[in-house]
Amino acid sequence: MTYYKLAKTTGYDFHTGNTINYRAAIGGTVTAPDYQHTADCGHGLHYCANPNDCFIGAKIPCSAYEVEPVGLRHKAIDNQKSKAETLRVVREVTDLDTLFGWRYSEAINPVNPLMITRGAVTPAEIELLHQWGSVRGSVWGSVRDSVRDSVRDSVGDSVGDSVWGSVWDSVRDSVGDSVRDSVGDSFWAYIGSLFPNVTVWNYIDHTPGIYPCQPAVDLWRAGLVPSFDGTTWRLHAGENRASVYEERQCLRGAQVRTYKARPKTVRLCECGCGLLATGRADVLYASAACRKRDERRRAKEQAK
Repeated sequence: MTYYKLAKTTGYDFHTGNTINYRAAIGGTVTAPDYQHTADCGHGLHYCANPNDCFIGAKIPCSAYEVEPVGLRHKAIDNQKSKAETLRVVREVTDLDTLFGWRYSEAINPVNPLMITRGAVTPAEIELLHQWGSVRGSVWGSVRDSVRDSVRDSVGDSVGDSVWGSVWDSVRDSVGDSVRDSVGDSFWAYIGSLFPNVTVWNYIDHTPGIYPCQPAVDLWRAGLVPSFDGTTWRLHAGENRASVYEERQCLRGAQVRTYKARPKTVRLCECGCGLLATGRADVLYASAACRKRDERRRAKEQAK
């Protein structure tokens, strides 16, 4: 069986940061100075058969090594981790995307959409916004629990911390408090896209194998950050965090979060105002705003 050990990018151990250098020991052995032959965590060199299990005690960025225990003084801690007094360092594994099964290289260098130079918003991007408006809801919980079920929660935490530190402050400051939750949904949707090995996303009705938050990811990679304040969708872009596109929705439609995809045909209010129709039976295909305006007109006529 093949075993793995994670270390800092310098090659040194995560525990002390300066005691054992696994990169310098390739082809040789390393030994724990405080080894205790028990099944308790600690007092030994920890290693795992599944490299993602190594994130208990490690984080990204990191380096990875193939190792094997030497001698008889090694012991399983649980079904994920073991420890040994001495490990032989076989080689360094450099393709960490393949090793982990998720996009490590992007997780340590995530896309900041506000740093992307782009042109005007396209009709295809507006359609992506429509699709995202029909999907968002419980995105953070879906990404957190789905990644945990597929790999482990320590992996999701490590990736989340990396992207959070690199991107979130910049994106968060681009908008006001009233829309921060909706921007956070796009942020977590982007994090979820770093795990192509996850095929089932909890709490969201979707086709297995299809990432349901992909519209938000496509906007993010195109340099657009969606926000929603309850009545208006906006797309923000550029280092000045400008709103480059706005679209109003009727309040009734905005308050309903559905996990099912928006139909490709979108019916607008028949008056030509550009707002989404509500489909009220008494005012067929009228938006909420137009319906209220019509009700006020009728009330004035009856009062005469």
